[in-house]
Amino acid sequence: MSQPPVIPQPVAPAGKDNTTLFGVLGIVLALCCAPIGILFAVLSHLQANKNGKPATLAIVGYVVAALNIIFGIIYSVNR
Repeated sequence: MSQPPVIPQPVAPAGKDNTTLFGVLGIVLALCCAPIGILFAVLSHLQANKNGKPATLAIVGYVVAALNIIFGIIYSVNR
């Protein structure tokens, strides 16, 4: 007896993945405007969790924004 032919199942279309876009925007905007950088880092983090990707760019965006805020405070106090 032979096996019946295997019919491939249709693949669901992949959703739009903006993890990298939001992560890069988060890092770049964290350099000039920390609150907007944090917003895009959060969006990147949410997309990474949703798609099962690492959230490395989001974490880098958080760190850059935090450093920008800290150095901005230090600069303002010593001015």
